[in-house]
Amino acid sequence: MSESGAVGGRRPGRTLLVGCGSLGTQLGLRLVAEGNEVIALRRTTEGLPAEFAVITDDLSVPRPRELPGCDSVVITLPPGAGFYRASLTALAEALPERPSRFVFVSSTRVLEGSAGETPLTEETGPHPTSPRARELRDGELVATELLGACIVRPAGIYGPGRESLIRKVREQAPVDYSRRTNRVHQDDLVSFLHMMLTAESPPALVHAVDQAPSRLGDVVTFIAERLGVEPPPHMVPEVGGGTVLDGSRMHGLVGALEFPSFREGYERLLSGSPHPQTR
Repeated sequence: MSESGAVGGRRPGRTLLVGCGSLGTQLGLRLVAEGNEVIALRRTTEGLPAEFAVITDDLSVPRPRELPGCDSVVITLPPGAGFYRASLTALAEALPERPSRFVFVSSTRVLEGSAGETPLTEETGPHPTSPRARELRDGELVATELLGACIVRPAGIYGPGRESLIRKVREQAPVDYSRRTNRVHQDDLVSFLHMMLTAESPPALVHAVDQAPSRLGDVVTFIAERLGVEPPPHMVPEVGGGTVLDGSRMHGLVGALEFPSFREGYERLLSGSPHPQTR
């Protein structure tokens, strides 16, 4: 990912990674390599890098706690019924003061009710229809109200350890070829989250997507060709739907992506080339 668009200069400092799965871990390793302190908070901390300070905790369980002061916080927690409201409220109460930078990783799923060919920008109002999407939207609202969060909405994260579409092709699982899809490679998303921590004035809301919205059929056909297998069968009936997301705001900030489309990303995954943990 080019640094040309990421005008910044802020130092992330002590950063609390709440959730800290593969995405948070990759981001944390990059921050540590740059000399920042990283604290990972999650319910189970086995397997986290030795370079991280760790806090084993469950924010959804109401009880008194106090967290160390932090300069930056990044939330990468999955949604659950009422989970965000309880967890973010507990987080706000546990921090001695509001951090100067707070990033909440949501999902473009909150736009699922706006399916169609028209590209959706950050100005498009959220239209969640499923329980998961409504919970994500509630998380965005709580994070903004309580902690002044910047909201990042990724779509279809893939990369090492996120290879469900490759498995579907190998297993010949039926696919809705007509569905509109958007995605972003995890490496590009990590670089963008890093930019959100280091930029002097990051945007309040950004779609984190690559530069090539595509039909799902195009993606699985490409993967099948690279695997040397037949494309998976069509789902019957095909439902279609899905959104087309405009990522101009993200691309204007960071410049060229390392993986501008699914072709470059899946080519790397299927070639077996190593994926750097820090860049």
